[in-house]
Amino acid sequence: MLRWAVIFLIIALVAAVLGFGGIAGAASNIATILFVIFLILFVISLVSGLMRR
Repeated sequence: MLRWAVIFLIIALVAAVLGFGGIAGAASNIATILFVIFLILFVISLVSGLMRR
């Protein structure tokens, strides 16, 4: 999941440099959403791992 967030971030940066504002905005939004989902899943797995001990 984190890999996909980084990929979309790179796509957004390249699109922004080349002047494709719409594509850059969409890719950065997707990267942000994927990163937030990654963080939520990471915290859930961390808490569930601590609960098992």
